[in-house]
Amino acid sequence: EKGMPVDLLFTDVIMPGMSGPQLADAARELHPGLPVLYASGYTGDALARHGELAPDVLLLLKPYRARELARALRRALRSPVAAAR
Repeated sequence: EKGMPVDLLFTDVIMPGMSGPQLADAARELHPGLPVLYASGYTGDALARHGELAPDVLLLLKPYRARELARALRRALRSPVAAAR
C-alpha cells in the first residue's frame, strides 16, 4: 500500500535485469537507512570476489530452513542500519 513504511528489503543477490544490490540502492533512495537481507546460492566469498556484495552485508545462503530465515530476519532488523531509522 502506498505510504506504508518499509522495515526491511529481502532480496536475492543475482536476478535478471537488476541485481539485489542495485535494487537495494534504489530502495534506499526512497527509504534511507533501509536494512537489507540478501539471499544467494553462491557463497559470500564468491560474491565478494566478483564484486556483487560488500563483505559486511547480511547474507543468507540457499538452501535455508525457516528457522535460519527467522534468525537472519531478526539479525537484519536489529542491525545498526535498522536501529538508526
